[in-house]
Amino acid sequence: MMDLKSYVRDIPDFPKPGILFRDITPLLLAPEAFREAVDRMAAPLASNPPDVLAAIESRGFLFASALGYKLGLGVAIIRKPGKLPYKTRQASYSLEYGKDRIEIHEDAVKPGQSVVLVDDLLATGGTMEAAGRLVSELGGRVMEYLFAIELADLGGRAKLTGAPVRSLLLY
Repeated sequence: MMDLKSYVRDIPDFPKPGILFRDITPLLLAPEAFREAVDRMAAPLASNPPDVLAAIESRGFLFASALGYKLGLGVAIIRKPGKLPYKTRQASYSLEYGKDRIEIHEDAVKPGQSVVLVDDLLATGGTMEAAGRLVSELGGRVMEYLFAIELADLGGRAKLTGAPVRSLLLY
């Protein structure tokens, strides 16, 4: 089994002093590593796939698109406000200094559909918790929260309730 952590680059003091950024671009640039990451993320879903994947802007799109292709699933996209052209639902979430919002097309998830929410990174969990609320408001059922990387010390997992949380790489 490939050591995928060796394809994640640590960037100190980015985007501001005191932050250690986990950069996935080397993993994305290495076809064998990206393939392995997607295969590992997909494997548990193959025997019990969701109805749809939902991904958070923007790096979540990369993993969810590859997973959707591999598993034969559609991908609903969750974006910052004003980026989606059709009717949307919005959810707010807290940031360190203020609030932000995300939105999804109101027809992206049908009532009763099972959904796996996908993003590249779990940090504090606020964005993904809001995404889960959006899926629930549309009548969907969050089956799993799936991440390429989890920063365990930031405690984001605790905000994500009602479905399992799975991360490929833990830091």
